[in-house]
Amino acid sequence: MGLPYALTIDGETTGFSFSYDADGVRTMAVESIGEPWRPEDVPEAMLRPVEWLHLAPLLRGDFDVDMLEWLARGRRLLLDAQGLVRRRALGPLVLDSDFDAELLRHVTVLKLAEEEARAIIGDAELETLRSLGVPEVLVTFGLKGSLVITPELSERVPAHPLDVDPTGAGDAYSVAYVAARTDGHSPVSAARRATAVVAAMMTV
Repeated sequence: MGLPYALTIDGETTGFSFSYDADGVRTMAVESIGEPWRPEDVPEAMLRPVEWLHLAPLLRGDFDVDMLEWLARGRRLLLDAQGLVRRRALGPLVLDSDFDAELLRHVTVLKLAEEEARAIIGDAELETLRSLGVPEVLVTFGLKGSLVITPELSERVPAHPLDVDPTGAGDAYSVAYVAARTDGHSPVSAARRATAVVAAMMTV
Protein backbone atom coordinates (compact mmCIF):
# COMPACT_ATOMS: atom_id res chain seq x y z
CA MET A 1 0.00 0.00 0.00
CA GLY A 2 3.02 2.28 -0.05
CA LEU A 3 3.00 2.90 3.70
CA PRO A 4 6.26 3.13 5.66
CA TYR A 5 6.78 0.36 8.19
CA ALA A 6 9.31 -1.01 10.64
CA LEU A 7 9.64 -4.58 11.87
CA THR A 8 11.10 -5.40 15.27
CA ILE A 9 12.07 -9.00 16.03
CA ASP A 10 12.93 -9.96 19.59
CA GLY A 11 12.40 -13.45 20.95
CA GLU A 12 9.00 -15.08 21.31
CA THR A 13 5.75 -13.37 20.35
CA THR A 14 2.41 -13.69 22.09
CA GLY A 15 0.32 -16.49 20.62
CA PHE A 16 -3.29 -17.60 21.08
CA SER A 17 -5.48 -20.56 20.20
CA PHE A 18 -9.15 -20.10 19.29
CA SER A 19 -12.22 -22.31 19.40
CA TYR A 20 -15.89 -21.59 18.64
CA ASP A 21 -19.00 -23.27 20.03
CA ALA A 22 -22.18 -24.00 18.07
CA ASP A 23 -23.45 -20.47 18.73
CA GLY A 24 -20.26 -18.88 17.43
CA VAL A 25 -19.00 -17.86 20.89
CA ARG A 26 -15.20 -17.68 20.82
CA THR A 27 -12.94 -19.13 23.50
CA MET A 28 -9.29 -18.11 23.61
CA ALA A 29 -6.21 -19.48 25.34
CA VAL A 30 -2.77 -17.89 25.70
CA GLU A 31 -0.15 -20.22 24.24
CA SER A 32 2.93 -17.98 24.53
CA ILE A 33 3.80 -14.56 25.96
CA GLY A 34 6.00 -12.05 24.15
CA GLU A 35 8.34 -9.41 25.50
CA PRO A 36 6.96 -5.99 26.53
CA TRP A 37 7.56 -3.03 24.21
CA ARG A 38 10.51 -0.72 24.89
CA PRO A 39 11.45 2.68 23.39
CA GLU A 40 14.33 1.10 21.46
CA ASP A 41 11.77 -1.08 19.62
CA VAL A 42 10.22 1.98 17.94
CA PRO A 43 12.15 3.99 15.30
CA GLU A 44 11.96 7.59 16.50
CA ALA A 45 12.33 8.98 12.98
CA MET A 46 9.19 7.13 11.89
CA LEU A 47 7.29 8.12 15.01
CA ARG A 48 8.20 11.81 14.89
CA PRO A 49 5.56 13.01 12.35
CA VAL A 50 2.77 10.85 13.83
CA GLU A 51 -0.17 12.82 15.29
CA TRP A 52 -2.38 9.88 16.30
CA LEU A 53 -1.10 6.46 17.31
CA HIS A 54 -3.12 3.25 17.56
CA LEU A 55 -1.76 0.91 20.24
CA ALA A 56 -2.98 -2.69 20.14
CA PRO A 57 -1.31 -4.59 23.00
CA LEU A 58 -2.24 -8.27 23.19
CA LEU A 59 -1.91 -8.70 26.95
CA ARG A 60 -1.63 -6.57 30.07
CA GLY A 61 1.95 -5.43 30.51
CA ASP A 62 2.85 -5.14 26.82
CA PHE A 63 3.09 -1.37 27.42
CA ASP A 64 3.95 -0.02 30.85
CA VAL A 65 3.29 3.52 32.13
CA ASP A 66 6.71 4.85 31.12
CA MET A 67 6.34 3.47 27.58
CA LEU A 68 2.90 5.02 27.17
CA GLU A 69 4.16 8.34 28.47
CA TRP A 70 7.02 8.25 25.95
CA LEU A 71 4.72 7.38 23.05
CA ALA A 72 2.23 10.11 24.01
CA ARG A 73 4.73 12.97 23.80
CA GLY A 74 3.44 15.28 21.08
CA ARG A 75 0.67 12.94 19.92
CA ARG A 76 -2.64 11.34 20.84
CA LEU A 77 -3.03 7.67 21.67
CA LEU A 78 -5.85 5.24 21.01
CA LEU A 79 -5.40 2.24 23.30
CA ASP A 80 -7.14 -1.06 22.72
CA ALA A 81 -8.42 -2.16 26.13
CA GLN A 82 -7.51 -5.79 25.54
CA GLY A 83 -4.07 -4.70 26.77
CA LEU A 84 -5.66 -3.63 30.07
CA VAL A 85 -8.01 -6.46 30.94
CA ARG A 86 -6.28 -9.59 29.55
CA ARG A 87 -4.33 -11.24 32.36
CA ARG A 88 -0.68 -11.89 31.50
CA ALA A 89 -0.65 -15.65 32.05
CA LEU A 90 -0.57 -18.85 30.02
CA GLY A 91 -3.72 -20.94 29.70
CA PRO A 92 -7.38 -19.93 29.23
CA LEU A 93 -7.66 -16.20 28.60
CA VAL A 94 -8.88 -14.38 31.71
CA LEU A 95 -10.31 -10.85 31.71
CA ASP A 96 -10.24 -8.78 34.89
CA SER A 97 -9.88 -5.18 36.07
CA ASP A 98 -6.55 -5.58 37.87
CA PHE A 99 -4.68 -3.00 35.78
CA ASP A 100 -2.74 0.13 36.71
CA ALA A 101 -5.14 3.05 36.18
CA GLU A 102 -2.11 5.33 35.77
CA LEU A 103 -1.77 3.91 32.24
CA LEU A 104 -4.90 5.78 31.19
CA ARG A 105 -3.44 9.18 32.07
CA HIS A 106 -1.66 9.18 28.70
CA VAL A 107 -4.58 7.88 26.61
CA THR A 108 -6.88 10.05 24.45
CA VAL A 109 -9.17 7.26 23.22
CA LEU A 110 -9.90 3.94 24.91
CA LYS A 111 -11.51 1.28 22.69
CA LEU A 112 -13.22 -1.61 24.46
CA ALA A 113 -15.16 -4.59 23.22
CA GLU A 114 -18.32 -5.05 25.27
CA GLU A 115 -16.85 -7.98 27.22
CA GLU A 116 -13.79 -5.89 28.07
CA ALA A 117 -16.00 -3.07 29.34
CA ARG A 118 -17.90 -5.57 31.51
CA ALA A 119 -14.62 -6.86 32.93
CA ILE A 120 -14.01 -3.34 34.26
CA ILE A 121 -17.46 -2.11 35.34
CA GLY A 122 -19.50 -5.30 35.73
CA ASP A 123 -23.23 -4.75 35.28
CA ALA A 124 -23.07 -0.96 35.71
CA GLU A 125 -24.26 1.37 32.96
CA LEU A 126 -21.65 1.70 30.23
CA GLU A 127 -21.55 5.45 30.84
CA THR A 128 -19.78 4.57 34.10
CA LEU A 129 -16.66 4.23 31.93
CA ARG A 130 -16.41 8.04 32.09
CA SER A 131 -14.95 7.55 35.57
CA LEU A 132 -11.77 6.21 33.96
CA GLY A 133 -10.93 9.80 32.98
CA VAL A 134 -10.23 9.12 29.30
CA PRO A 135 -11.55 11.91 27.00
CA GLU A 136 -13.03 9.50 24.43
CA VAL A 137 -14.30 5.99 25.17
CA LEU A 138 -15.52 3.64 22.44
CA VAL A 139 -17.42 0.46 23.20
CA THR A 140 -17.83 -1.88 20.25
CA PHE A 141 -20.47 -4.58 19.88
CA GLY A 142 -18.96 -6.80 17.21
CA LEU A 143 -20.70 -6.01 13.94
CA LYS A 144 -23.65 -4.38 15.70
CA GLY A 145 -22.24 -0.89 16.03
CA SER A 146 -20.63 1.02 18.86
CA LEU A 147 -21.15 3.48 21.69
CA VAL A 148 -19.25 6.77 21.87
CA ILE A 149 -18.78 8.24 25.34
CA THR A 150 -17.23 11.64 25.98
CA PRO A 151 -17.61 14.03 28.93
CA GLU A 152 -20.41 15.76 27.02
CA LEU A 153 -22.33 12.91 25.38
CA SER A 154 -23.11 9.24 25.08
CA GLU A 155 -24.31 8.23 21.62
CA ARG A 156 -24.94 4.84 20.05
CA VAL A 157 -23.74 4.44 16.46
CA PRO A 158 -25.77 1.64 14.83
CA ALA A 159 -24.62 -0.78 12.16
CA HIS A 160 -26.42 -3.28 9.97
CA PRO A 161 -25.76 -6.77 11.43
CA LEU A 162 -23.72 -8.99 9.12
CA ASP A 163 -23.59 -12.78 9.10
CA VAL A 164 -19.79 -13.04 8.97
CA ASP A 165 -16.92 -13.90 11.32
CA PRO A 166 -16.24 -10.64 13.24
CA THR A 167 -12.56 -11.44 13.96
CA GLY A 168 -10.53 -8.33 13.13
CA ALA A 169 -13.52 -5.98 13.11
CA GLY A 170 -12.35 -4.20 16.27
CA ASP A 171 -8.87 -3.51 14.92
CA ALA A 172 -10.29 -2.22 11.62
CA TYR A 173 -12.70 0.01 13.55
CA SER A 174 -9.87 1.49 15.63
CA VAL A 175 -7.68 2.27 12.63
CA ALA A 176 -10.57 3.83 10.70
CA TYR A 177 -11.57 5.87 13.76
CA VAL A 178 -8.06 7.25 14.20
CA ALA A 179 -7.86 8.09 10.48
CA ALA A 180 -11.15 9.99 10.68
CA ARG A 181 -10.14 11.87 13.83
CA THR A 182 -6.86 12.82 12.13
CA ASP A 183 -8.94 14.25 9.27
CA GLY A 184 -10.80 16.47 11.73
CA HIS A 185 -13.99 14.48 12.33
CA SER A 186 -15.72 14.64 15.70
CA PRO A 187 -15.80 11.47 17.82
CA VAL A 188 -19.33 10.51 16.72
CA SER A 189 -18.63 11.29 13.07
CA ALA A 190 -15.41 9.29 13.25
CA ALA A 191 -17.29 6.35 14.77
CA ARG A 192 -19.81 6.46 11.93
CA ARG A 193 -17.03 6.40 9.36
CA ALA A 194 -15.29 3.56 11.17
CA THR A 195 -18.53 1.56 11.25
CA ALA A 196 -18.93 2.03 7.49
CA VAL A 197 -15.33 0.96 6.84
CA VAL A 198 -15.76 -2.23 8.89
CA ALA A 199 -19.00 -3.09 7.08
CA ALA A 200 -17.34 -2.59 3.71
CA MET A 201 -14.36 -4.76 4.68
CA MET A 202 -16.51 -7.56 6.02
CA THR A 203 -18.66 -7.76 2.89
CA VAL A 204 -15.86 -7.86 0.32
